[in-house]
Amino acid sequence: MNPLVAIDALVGELRYDDRGLIPAVVQSADDHSVLMVAWISAASLEATIAQGRTVFWSRSRQELWAKGATSGDVQEVVEILVDCDADTLLIKVHQHGGGACHTGSWSCFDRSLAEVESQ
Repeated sequence: MNPLVAIDALVGELRYDDRGLIPAVVQSADDHSVLMVAWISAASLEATIAQGRTVFWSRSRQELWAKGATSGDVQEVVEILVDCDADTLLIKVHQHGGGACHTGSWSCFDRSLAEVESQ
């Protein structure tokens, strides 16, 4: 049985913003590092649950975005958690390929604030 089906009961409780989106923090199920943050619509959440891989909403392109469709760096979903206010998701994944970030880094969070300030 697909472990993601359990979230179906919570889907109706989610609190999307006025654009119909909810933020999703994507975390490695292997080492617990935060890989990225992205936006999810109801349709992309349904696709994520059905496919077992992350599908987000691209705010710039205004379309569904299957993570890894062009790069091959897919995220296999292990678990989806909902925060206490039902307005943010935590998606635990097995990251496959070179990394989660469009820059080629394993995580989008690979720079410290001190590094950014010194540039």
